[in-house]
Amino acid sequence: MEGSWFHRKKFPFYLILSLLLQGRGDTFTISCSRFGQQGIDSTVLDSVFGREAFRPATNFSIPTRVNISFTLSANLDVEEHLQLMSSFLWLEMVWRTLSSPFISWNPEGCEGIMKISVATKNLWLPDIFIVEFMSVDKTPKGLTAYVSNEGHIKCKKPMQVASICNLDIFYLPFDKENCTLTFSSFLYTVDNMLLGMEKEVWEIADTSRDIVQTHGEWELLSINKSTLKMSVGTNIYDQIMFYVAIRRRPSLYMINLLVPSGLLVAIDALSFYLPTESGNRAPFKITLLLGYNVFLLMMNDLLPTSGTPLTSVYFALCLSLMVVSLLETIFITYLLHLATTQPPPMPQWLRSLLLHCTSPRKCCPAAPQEGLTPTHLPGLKEPEVLAGKIPGPREAELNGCLQSARAQQGAEAQKKHLVDLGVQFSHVMDSLLFCLYLLFMASSIITVIVLWNT
Repeated sequence: MEGSWFHRKKFPFYLILSLLLQGRGDTFTISCSRFGQQGIDSTVLDSVFGREAFRPATNFSIPTRVNISFTLSANLDVEEHLQLMSSFLWLEMVWRTLSSPFISWNPEGCEGIMKISVATKNLWLPDIFIVEFMSVDKTPKGLTAYVSNEGHIKCKKPMQVASICNLDIFYLPFDKENCTLTFSSFLYTVDNMLLGMEKEVWEIADTSRDIVQTHGEWELLSINKSTLKMSVGTNIYDQIMFYVAIRRRPSLYMINLLVPSGLLVAIDALSFYLPTESGNRAPFKITLLLGYNVFLLMMNDLLPTSGTPLTSVYFALCLSLMVVSLLETIFITYLLHLATTQPPPMPQWLRSLLLHCTSPRKCCPAAPQEGLTPTHLPGLKEPEVLAGKIPGPREAELNGCLQSARAQQGAEAQKKHLVDLGVQFSHVMDSLLFCLYLLFMASSIITVIVLWNT
């Protein structure tokens, strides 16, 4: 009973083993006696097509070597917030057994036929996948492969790959990204399958660059490779890792973002030539600030939703400069309003600030510390000169009128002097902010030129 049970359980194993072992010698050599002008008789390959579930090896102790190559034909999109690169590539795989060909024929006896196309569903295909793959495989079905008379099988298939990529978008739109595409097998270890290169890496880079360079937002810079082994428990898998370096074309962002923002900042800098006392500068700056905010809202789709790129920092600095210049204009307007109204008198801290900013060391006329008094006005005599005279009724009335006139003239002179101080202070502040604008715009232009050329 035990022997019969053992033979029943082992019978499928012996059946599969016998099917594999019959591949030795010339068992799979195709006879060309049935080749004709109508093509190849499908029944010739029936013995081969019935074994697509097995690795094409006549000696299973020797691993199958699969040479791979690919052509990167398009970078469809780079999603910064998801850290994904969507690309389209053509994967090429070539394999054969090392001991003897799996399928072979003599082309001289087969009307010169050196290769035939076979549906991939009838062949064994290596389970090559991309480790960074983060989406469902959208490879079309019903592909074909070429089988040569020497037993080489070449299969090409298109792949739309959404692979994970560690993106550094700080220098957007002048950023360079380095993404990896790691090809490996998820079933066969190094004892069963080894990976190799069908083309040199420079050939892959040149072919891909010729195709990609004519369109798209991204430009392919280079492709490099490294071979490595991946250990999963006791299993070791062969891998080939390709480093794909890409660079963003900044023209779109320059035209739609940086240039309009720079022009708005330049217009805001030129608004300092508007006189503050006219009252037209503040409405103009408010309108310009509202327009800049509308511009940022419209262009928000071009900026990434995650991270803080250098472009966002630039926009924040532009907005901050415009807000500071508006606040300066409001403060100067308030200052001139205080200087021209009486009461209330100007606060002491504000008066000290004006006197400090308009001191002679800043090439401005000196201002009195306590303001002008009626006795310091030109053309008026000192009280001591008239002290020796005893005023009568008419003289007392006349002196009262003169003192009233002196007080009015002193108040007008003091008001005029405060207005002049306010105007001088506004000129000093405008000069400082204008220089800050020029420094910021010059630094921005130099930064853009350096980043664009590196």
